[in-house]
Amino acid sequence: MHSIIGFVYMVAGVAVANSQGYFANLTTLPNILAAVLAVVLWPLLIMGINLHNLSV
Repeated sequence: MHSIIGFVYMVAGVAVANSQGYFANLTTLPNILAAVLAVVLWPLLIMGINLHNLSV
């Protein structure tokens, strides 16, 4: 049951991150990190937190 919930959580994360444009430009490390964080932390995206401007 936990694996199904995890799968649904990740699918939702990919959908939300994609809708916010996090997969548009994955050519630099900060953009890749922002995309990974956006997938994992997608509830923050819904609340309006912007992860596009990460500094490494």
